Amino acid sequence: MKELLKETSKLLWLRRCGPRLSASCVFREQPGTMFILYMLITGVSAFTLQAEEHAGPCRFRGKHFKMQFRLEGEPVVLRCPQTWSWEGVSVDPHANQTWRRNSSAQMVPGKEARMWFKDGTLWLLPALRADSDTYICTVRNASYCDEMSVELRVFENTEVSLPFVSYPQILTSATSGSLVCPDLSEFTRNKTDMLIRWYKDSTLLGQDNEKFLSVTGTPHLVIHDVSVEDAGYYKCALTFSHEGRQYNVTRTIELRVKQRREGTVPVIISPLQTISAALGSRLTIPCKVFLGAGTPLNTMLWWMANDTEVNSAYQGGRVTEGPRQEYSENHENYVEMPLVFNPVAREDLDTDFKCMVFNTQSLQTLHATVREASSSFSWGIALAPLMLLFLVLGGICLYKRGKRRAGKTYGLTTLRTGHQDFPSYPSTIKEVK
Repeated sequence: MKELLKETSKLLWLRRCGPRLSASCVFREQPGTMFILYMLITGVSAFTLQAEEHAGPCRFRGKHFKMQFRLEGEPVVLRCPQTWSWEGVSVDPHANQTWRRNSSAQMVPGKEARMWFKDGTLWLLPALRADSDTYICTVRNASYCDEMSVELRVFENTEVSLPFVSYPQILTSATSGSLVCPDLSEFTRNKTDMLIRWYKDSTLLGQDNEKFLSVTGTPHLVIHDVSVEDAGYYKCALTFSHEGRQYNVTRTIELRVKQRREGTVPVIISPLQTISAALGSRLTIPCKVFLGAGTPLNTMLWWMANDTEVNSAYQGGRVTEGPRQEYSENHENYVEMPLVFNPVAREDLDTDFKCMVFNTQSLQTLHATVREASSSFSWGIALAPLMLLFLVLGGICLYKRGKRRAGKTYGLTTLRTGHQDFPSYPSTIKEVK
């Protein structure tokens, strides 16, 4: 602003007095010039005050989710969180950015020679344990004022600090994978000859090792045929130079190895290939898949209609996929998803329905066709209760008729034999010699 006022004053004097200034001209024109300068200063001040009033108080947007855990004696770079994301809108590069410590409200870098501010980042070179604090970045321009905080924790460079400063990464056994040395962008920007050294339990991993391979120019360490014994702490180190002095930038990775799961090829055990149904009736066709007795893998199950997903083929919802169910029977795993018709229409008779299941082991498909049920079969079912009723009534009639005949025969026998005298016979029988 001072430079602008100075240039404006100079132009005014040159215009009135010409290139050859004289004392009389200056004093003669000074009242007018001073008035113009006064008006310029007043206008700029009013605009600045108006902009600050328009910006209003700063809105605190909270603490950034990523905490910074670093080792003492190493370079630390804190990036203003608003420069990463500000509601999806890029922050004005001309906005004023400032840092302060939350514990003392002290502005940083202040007079600290090892601290400086550059391109929205706060550099601490090197970091000390006393630097542990919450740092607040303020972004302000004429339209808004925004604040966010970043938490920094600086630990002593010992083995005790490893659980706090390490980055967990996971690889699967019996496969090949890679570790990544994280958070190096501020130290490797515009560098194509990046050289990172990798250590396992303080042992340098050589470039010609068949087990471990450090990929030159990248932050990756490839590990072939990962085993459980490869788990543990790895350290990646990068040399950073500033004003003729070199610093070590290290990151610690905790490798966790998970066992590889041997999955089972899914087997579709239902539905039948042909299903009979009456037109206009509700029909449910279950698709049941056997997944084996081990730990089940993530399995996708869905229905197709003429090579189109059911939800797309029947947008009206007449034919839909039912709820997915996962369960176990006799220590064996199954997954099931029905296909529901509400109701069955004639167009379904010409549609190729497919139950499809997919996991990392295989892709299986089973076709199903809907067939119209025959009418005779329906009449037989309808007449079956009536025929049973006739049989029951006929049996009851036969039973009653037989009972009446048995009663008449018993009465006649009693009447004929009730009043006759029969001769007596001796009760003893002689022995024949």
